[in-house]
Amino acid sequence: MDWVAAALAGDRRAIARLMTLVEEDGEAARAVTAQLFPHTGRAHVIGVTGAPGAGKSTLVNELARAYRSEGRRVGVVAVDASSPFSGGALLGDRIRMRDVADARDVFVRSMASRGHLGGLARTTPGVVRVLDAAGYDPIIVETVGAGQLEVEIAQLAHTVIVVDIPGAGDDIQSIKAGIVEIADIFVVNKADRDGADRTQAILEAMLEMGSPAARTHSRAVGMLMEACSVAESAASVSGAPWRPPVLKTIAVRGAGIPELVHAIASHREHLQSSGEDARRNRARLIAEVERELHHRLLRQLVAGLDHHCLNDVLNEVTAHRLDPASAAERLQHAAG
Repeated sequence: MDWVAAALAGDRRAIARLMTLVEEDGEAARAVTAQLFPHTGRAHVIGVTGAPGAGKSTLVNELARAYRSEGRRVGVVAVDASSPFSGGALLGDRIRMRDVADARDVFVRSMASRGHLGGLARTTPGVVRVLDAAGYDPIIVETVGAGQLEVEIAQLAHTVIVVDIPGAGDDIQSIKAGIVEIADIFVVNKADRDGADRTQAILEAMLEMGSPAARTHSRAVGMLMEACSVAESAASVSGAPWRPPVLKTIAVRGAGIPELVHAIASHREHLQSSGEDARRNRARLIAEVERELHHRLLRQLVAGLDHHCLNDVLNEVTAHRLDPASAAERLQHAAG
């Protein structure tokens, strides 16, 4: 069976099969990716991140329902922490997306982070690409939910939603958390709780005070500084910078979801009209090439190491006779 052709035609079994190949990350995955790539780049990818307990899964479920009601085919990729025993995702799509998981026009995929930091799995971009090629738009990616380190979603998603909740602890936690700077849209979920207005006001005040997120949208600047020259970036920008809105939702009731869908559409329109969409896509692909190059070089280096040499160096490190940086340098030279 031609799995790629079948997936492009919308066959769900073929789509699932290609996702499994991509997650296995072997030669078959690279062949599949090469065939799918010319058919990608059409979907709008929405990232949903935030601390555990913020209600991300419920919010994603309601977003998928809203887009489905518009007659759109929706892809959902839910990244979970890995099981320490099986290495698989701790939660399944039937549990977390119960209202949409069985719908024909919604494809939900749970995948394990497998120890990868940043809130995503290493192969998450590849899984998103399968859905993109198969015609799903939008594609919603929910991160693990581990807190401030979940910034890798900014290099994958076109629109990043950062979910906060009232009464989660320190009132200024949202201001000092690095994750806030990647937000295109802020959502104060569980807004029926006490303190919702205060949480919203704090986020609004942060933007009014001229934070990096409000002045220049730091996530876009950070990506582009690595991939493009400052002159090129400045020349291709038009219009005023995007100011992230702060919305309130009660996801379990569907309250605030229409407003969130509208904000996502407004952000997508802004990206396209300002030219920022093309710049981010270029930066995103260059960053992916860099990550793939690092991964391949590391595997090549490890494969070229003598097993006894590796053990000797690691023994010296554990005995505190050799520091890790010097050990890495010695192993690099040993691999030739």
